[in-house]
Amino acid sequence: MAYLDFTTSIHSKTKRDYIARVTEYPKAEAAKRAKKFDFDYWDGDRKTGYGGFVYDGRWAPVARKLAEHYGLQKGQKVLDIGCGKGFLLHDLMQEVPGLEVFGLDISQYAINHAKTEIKPLLTQGCATNLPYENNTFDLIISINTLHNLYCYELDKALKEIERVGKKNKYIVVESYRNEEEKANLLYWQLTCESFCTPQEWEWWFRQTKYSGDYSLIFFE
Repeated sequence: MAYLDFTTSIHSKTKRDYIARVTEYPKAEAAKRAKKFDFDYWDGDRKTGYGGFVYDGRWAPVARKLAEHYGLQKGQKVLDIGCGKGFLLHDLMQEVPGLEVFGLDISQYAINHAKTEIKPLLTQGCATNLPYENNTFDLIISINTLHNLYCYELDKALKEIERVGKKNKYIVVESYRNEEEKANLLYWQLTCESFCTPQEWEWWFRQTKYSGDYSLIFFE
């Protein structure tokens, strides 16, 4: 297991007003709407989600780093858990022609509005019950997804990742290192259910025998 940061450059580009997040619109109502993972979350107002989740190529550098680090090749299989509209998978296919990609997301809306060329490769489902055989994938990725699970679901999901994956896996989850980052995370998040320090995430990985790599997102 290694700590690998391929995503902070994307996360840090967003300017966040944490106080406005909880004063401009009722936070409880925003969370209720976001957790449906429907239009409001993906393409509605910024107060209830992404404010319009459109392809802009921002995931291309991440796809390149993943392909280079894990030595991805034609014919290998990659699964993205929490794939959303499949933008990262699309860029991985561009980076490694002939790569076989699969995406799974809880949101049927996201899949319905995925890029046309990637849509047939996406499946609606939950990380706690992956519809794949043991040792299927050469690389499993899950970015900004698993913290949306309750602890009992997180346990199942990490074990499922181990079951269907081979050697290489890469997870990115939200975390906090101090009270300021904890407050910012609580203010900003809409769908998070597992709020863990780095030490707690490491405990989860040991508890579930997760053997892959990981990175943490902080709200500074």
